[in-house]
Amino acid sequence: MTELTREGQLVDAFATLADTLVDDYDAVDLLQTLVDNCRDLLDVTAAGILLTDPDGNIEVVASTSEASRLVEVMQLSAQAGPCIDCITTGQAVSVPDISKSPHKWNRFRDSAAQQGFASVYALPMRLRETTIGALNLLRSDFGELNERDVRAAQALADVATIGILHARSLQESDAVRDQLQRALTSRIVIEQAKGVLSQTHSVTTDEAFNLMRRYSRNHGMLLSTVAEQVVSRSLIIGE
Repeated sequence: MTELTREGQLVDAFATLADTLVDDYDAVDLLQTLVDNCRDLLDVTAAGILLTDPDGNIEVVASTSEASRLVEVMQLSAQAGPCIDCITTGQAVSVPDISKSPHKWNRFRDSAAQQGFASVYALPMRLRETTIGALNLLRSDFGELNERDVRAAQALADVATIGILHARSLQESDAVRDQLQRALTSRIVIEQAKGVLSQTHSVTTDEAFNLMRRYSRNHGMLLSTVAEQVVSRSLIIGE
């Protein structure tokens, strides 16, 4: 990818994310767009996002593949890993060589290695002093993520964070909690719909998710609405 092409695509990515601030939007689709852009435009192999719910629990909300999702789930099951530390401290966490990560991350380390990931960079999704989640950037190569990509990823994450909070003041805690809870609830329904489509269409869960996203965009529907209708069997999506 040439620098000019990459720069133009980054502009498009920011424009797409910014569009969500103008009208109603689907929080899960917003975050999926973020991780897809990171995978396509930055020097990373996969990306995923963890969000905190109103009770402080951490959930996987978006990922570019089942492989990256599995690593994130392992972080959650062990309650240890770079993304967890990033959310806890509100600071970026760089792990240029996963094999040398702390012992307390052993479940994350083993899972990441099995999926072919060698390094990881976690960036906070933070507005002022409040951290609502983290963007996990996974790489198949060893080494630090270059500074330009770090800055671009953080900027994209910042725009998405504002979108999640919907430009509301942090003092409006009820609105913030409701927005986050809606995103997490939507994720559950979307996972169920992925399972339905995977079974009925004999495709992978990644392919099932892409079918839903394509249908939602082509028909001007929220991704969560499409998922709900797929689960209730009131909507049949073709190949």
